Amino acid sequence: MIDSHTHLFLCERPEDDVVASALEAGVHRMLNIGLGGKENGAAIGAAERHEAVFASVGCHPTEATGFGDLQAEEIAGLAAHEKVRAIGETGIDYYRETASPADQRRAFEAQIEIARELALPIVIHARDKDGETKAIDEIFELLDALADGGPVILHCFSAPWRADDAADRGWYCSFAGHTTYPGSGELREAAAKVPDELILVETDAPYLAPQTVRGKPNEPAYVVDTARVVAEARGVSYGELEKAVEANARTLFGW
Repeated sequence: MIDSHTHLFLCERPEDDVVASALEAGVHRMLNIGLGGKENGAAIGAAERHEAVFASVGCHPTEATGFGDLQAEEIAGLAAHEKVRAIGETGIDYYRETASPADQRRAFEAQIEIARELALPIVIHARDKDGETKAIDEIFELLDALADGGPVILHCFSAPWRADDAADRGWYCSFAGHTTYPGSGELREAAAKVPDELILVETDAPYLAPQTVRGKPNEPAYVVDTARVVAEARGVSYGELEKAVEANARTLFGW
């Protein structure tokens, strides 16, 4: 199994222990996602220390205040590292009010351009205020206008009403631990209909621990619990889902 989205530098336990537990659980590849600034370097550092870990670099929308050419150049430079396999996470977040909409859009558009120029997948963060869809709608519009058909990963997929739209565009949907929660029936229904060639699973560790360990810090090892629930929703065996997810990750990340 793989974990398409984790933050090892935020996990509570030592990095070596977290990676060792993941390997023991059968998770043999992890994409360590940078959030901006020093955390991009931290994401790459773990990738350098562990064969099973790869990195993504970018600027999280909540960290986008004042984003400009200097930050874009830094991300593009870091993306040249041999173990960097994606750009992001980036996108739009209207749930938290820590960066203005204008700053978020500027950072997002710049990272779409970097991903397109470097032919790397882009990892998308989308979060709206409860009951709203403005962020996800804007993200779809901007990607349609600017991504030029490049690979897109909708991280922590939480917009079941857009699952068909994502599939029509050939975008990947990555399902996290909240898919396993009792109240997440609509997410499981979405996970059931995503095409085999577009499905991923993730932890978003240390956040969103699956139901089996809910309330505890999440780790890449626990992606197997999410994968079991997704496999059940799809009516396939764990092994069948694992085969599909691993093939998709290889296509995206070249690992």
